[in-house]
Amino acid sequence: MWGIIPAAGSGTRIQPLAFSKELLPVGSRFDEGVERPRAVSEYLVERMVRGGADKIAFVIAPGKCDILQYYGDRFGDAAMTYVVQPRPGGLCDAVFRAVPFVHPSEPVIVGLPDTVWFPEDALRALPDDRLSFLLFPVERPEFFDAVITDGKDRVLEIQVKRANAESPWIWGAFKMPGAVLHELHALWCARGRSDEYIGTLVNAWLAQGGEAVGVRAGRSYVDVGTIHGYREAIGLLRGQE
Repeated sequence: MWGIIPAAGSGTRIQPLAFSKELLPVGSRFDEGVERPRAVSEYLVERMVRGGADKIAFVIAPGKCDILQYYGDRFGDAAMTYVVQPRPGGLCDAVFRAVPFVHPSEPVIVGLPDTVWFPEDALRALPDDRLSFLLFPVERPEFFDAVITDGKDRVLEIQVKRANAESPWIWGAFKMPGAVLHELHALWCARGRSDEYIGTLVNAWLAQGGEAVGVRAGRSYVDVGTIHGYREAIGLLRGQE
């Protein structure tokens, strides 16, 4: 199973930093009995591995070689791969940079590297055979992508950063068969590669007869891309101790 991590963004909301925002120290971990700072992206990588990923593809900008130096070729049992996004092009463009590596028969997980969420094993709740979104309740859904579902958890619409979002449930990660990733990529290309956000592309895919489900397995979710989010993440991690 592949895990795709779009990490090419410049992180302007939390700059200036002397390193890639995905390496921002948040919390700590023990390495051979020694406590060391933990990069924020480690939380996602760890959760992907718990969810079954044995191959992780970081999509990085040309200057973000510090991510490669930090993770190297492995993280636990997972092999690490690095794909370059030559210039900023949005989330869809970043995710689809990994398409050539993914066989249609392989499941794929996609998550955001500057987030911290619980429970740690929530990705296990997502099915392998369809596009599925891991949902989390938040107080300000207008800052995220709210997911509207029906009574059977089928996704009806994704409301991208909408001021009057109709649901407090947002997606924090998603999973799909490799074949669906290829279908979404083909649709993105057919639409002139104009979709920046995953939500608008999925809405178009749903309108063409595609299906997706929303799984309310998430409990807490923090975007660490701002100073406020950073402080909130530290508080969340303290609450888990």
